[in-house]
Amino acid sequence: MNMNIPASSPNQPVIAISDLSRRFKSKLALDSVSLNVERGQVFGLVGANGAGKTTLIKHILGLLKAESGSLRVFDLDPVAEPVAVLSRVGFLSEDRDLPGWMRVDELIRYTRAFHAEWDAAYAEQLRGQFQLDPAARIKQLSRGELAKAGLLVALAHRPELLVLDEPSSGLDPIVRREMLEAIVRTVADEGRTVFFSSHLLDEIERVSDRLAMMACGRVVLQGRLDEILESHFRLTLRFPTPPPTPPKLAGALLVTGSGLEWTVLCNGARAELAAAVVRLGARIVDETAASLDEIFLARVGRERSTTANPQPAAWQEATLDTPDAMK
Repeated sequence: MNMNIPASSPNQPVIAISDLSRRFKSKLALDSVSLNVERGQVFGLVGANGAGKTTLIKHILGLLKAESGSLRVFDLDPVAEPVAVLSRVGFLSEDRDLPGWMRVDELIRYTRAFHAEWDAAYAEQLRGQFQLDPAARIKQLSRGELAKAGLLVALAHRPELLVLDEPSSGLDPIVRREMLEAIVRTVADEGRTVFFSSHLLDEIERVSDRLAMMACGRVVLQGRLDEILESHFRLTLRFPTPPPTPPKLAGALLVTGSGLEWTVLCNGARAELAAAVVRLGARIVDETAASLDEIFLARVGRERSTTANPQPAAWQEATLDTPDAMK
């Protein structure tokens, strides 16, 4: 089967999204989202439940059409040219919606029929690596085995772009590590591209080159992982007398403390912040790196506080401090 699919330029982003918006009735699910995913990157998308991650992925796959803005995959419109796009994409959803009545070997043969570039030897290699019994029924597989079967059929045609929507949801740590490190990293090392969403920040930090954080349908922060970690830090300030109000610093994302000592999570130039601290009449007694978890919670909390109908502060803090909420 030769579909004469045009090749995209090596310098063209694999995914290019500009001011993408989508509304479902009164809910603004995506609010002017812009991001680029370059060839060969592992791009992580992190956000709480309802942040817009799955809606964004559905647009990338051509399952939803943008109401405004633009989205290109391989410099093609995935809605107007679904075959040209999806033939180059491997996808694993959180639901792992595979036909339960099939055996593993039947699933492999069935999926192979849809992909001209199917690599039978690679499929068998993955089946052995994942320890999947070819005679086992899909409906009898464990959650981990089901995820591996889904990943096998997403990978075996060696797609240029692998899209994973919450690939580790409900899996034990051993299976999670195997999927993300042994597979995702290998795909990227071959020059292919991985775009995956997760609410597990340790996954994002372990394998991503670049990431975007979403809240309330918006991208609140994006960039190279190393640059994001380098540009955020925590300062501990000490005052000679307790300030009447929490200290205010340009670039402060989160301020906590009381009395003489306050901690500020910052994003900005260190020298300028140090000078601002002096002007407040305080001194810096400690400076430490901020974790990705702290950065995420601060950014999401900041975004939620600017929404039209913000929840009470106590609710925000309880939700953000609960790992299970970040899904």
